[in-house]
Amino acid sequence: MKFDDVVRTLDAAVVHRGAPAEGADIRHVAASDLMSDLLVADRHGHLLVTSLASDQAVRTADIVGAAGLVVVNGKNLPATMVSLAKELDMTLLRTNLRMFEACVKLGKALGA
Repeated sequence: MKFDDVVRTLDAAVVHRGAPAEGADIRHVAASDLMSDLLVADRHGHLLVTSLASDQAVRTADIVGAAGLVVVNGKNLPATMVSLAKELDMTLLRTNLRMFEACVKLGKALGA
C-alpha cells in the first residue's frame, strides 16, 4: 500500500508529505496511544496510528523508523508537532476517523 492509498482509505488530510513517503510500501500498521508500546515494535517502515497529537508521537515514529504517522479522531495538531514532522521529513496525516475505524479500514486495504 502506498501513502496515496492510505490517504484515500482514511479520507485523511496530508499535513506533511516527507520525501521517504513517495516510495514507501506500507505493509504493516501499529496503533497505540502509548508511545512506549510502539518503541518495542520490531518493524521498520510501518505506519503508526495514534490519537496522541504531540511532538512525542513524531519523535517515536522517527525512532522506530516508521514510514509515517496518522493522527486519528480529527485532533488539531499543534504547530510544534507539524514543525517537527517537517524538520524530520516525517509524513504526517490527520483523519477524522476513530482509531478502531481507521485500523479496520487499513486492515481491509492491506488484505489482513
